[in-house]
Amino acid sequence: MDRFNGLTLAVLFMTLIRVEGCQDLVPHDTHSLLMPTFQRSEILGFVAGFGTTFAAVPDLVAMLRRRSSAGINPRMAAIMGVFQVFWVYYGLLIVSRPVIAWNLVAVFINFLSVGAYMHFVRKEKANREGALES
Repeated sequence: MDRFNGLTLAVLFMTLIRVEGCQDLVPHDTHSLLMPTFQRSEILGFVAGFGTTFAAVPDLVAMLRRRSSAGINPRMAAIMGVFQVFWVYYGLLIVSRPVIAWNLVAVFINFLSVGAYMHFVRKEKANREGALES
């Protein structure tokens, strides 16, 4: 578990590094993100994003129903969540509402999966320790 925490901290640290002097990496046209008119490409983007965004939901639902971390790999969800933060930033750069919206939802789902996994692992560990003391 210490290896996982070290890897997680390393990946998070890398995501927090500031990029200095890159004017092209700053979203300039944020006003158009809030405009209510949709283009056909954006509608297609929202439809396409739906499937990839909710691909992690079945594992999350199964874990919550079982109330167990069995069969779940938290590294995949953590890695996906971190890189989806980059997708959100990319969506801001290219002013793409579908990219921003779906990846914000996906970040939430993936980090919720990691949080639920950690909760159930702690609970299972406490139950094992309680059983050993009995």
